[in-house]
Amino acid sequence: MELHFLIVDDESLARTRLRALLSEYKPDQPHTVQEASNAVTAMGVLDREPIDVVLLDIHMPGTDGLGLANHLRILRRPPVVIFVTAHAEHAVQAFDLDAVDYLTKPVRAERLRDALGKAERRLQTTRSQPPAVVPTEHLIIQDRGRTERVPLAEVLYFKAELKYVTVRTAVRSYILDGSLSELESRYSSQFMRIHRNALVARHAVRALEKHFDAEEGDGWAVRLQGLDERLSVSRRQLAAVREAISVT
Repeated sequence: MELHFLIVDDESLARTRLRALLSEYKPDQPHTVQEASNAVTAMGVLDREPIDVVLLDIHMPGTDGLGLANHLRILRRPPVVIFVTAHAEHAVQAFDLDAVDYLTKPVRAERLRDALGKAERRLQTTRSQPPAVVPTEHLIIQDRGRTERVPLAEVLYFKAELKYVTVRTAVRSYILDGSLSELESRYSSQFMRIHRNALVARHAVRALEKHFDAEEGDGWAVRLQGLDERLSVSRRQLAAVREAISVT
């Protein structure tokens, strides 16, 4: 079958090497290769092109590879992900995100061939099954004069900012005209309150860590999958957040 690859890496030399290695994999088999240097560009490619396999670095500016991989899982036609990174310590997280393989740089041709073989077998299995029809809930957001439908499953957190609510996904932010109380009431099964000004997606919480806040002093914060920033947890919500993390 024809394969469509996407290489996501902020280093141009790494992308060039992977492109060369891909050209050596089954040279008689037709394939296409797209490139992206960050998560935002990668999502643009995925919106336009039918991608089968994503070769994904982890440490990149903005949303990292783990965050992008988490986002890819909710696409209607999710590609197979192979992580290609210089850092071996993220392998457990990578496989938790259903990656088919985890390669460390410099990539050897035989290891890449093995990973691509696994990817092809995964594709043959998934493409032979009828797609599950899952209703997708959306937020309707007015953004710069146009209306956007943002899948609720992509939202990592809601944060109150003055008169508006910031809606944060793995790849960008939106402004929503509404209140946290309304959002909490409507989506309590998917989001939990961690502070008077913030709700976070339950599935995205990765850690609860000690944290110093300039306004509140020593305290706690949650780390979300795919985001560098940490969100403060109020003392009032700390016990509930601890319990929610232990359950998930």
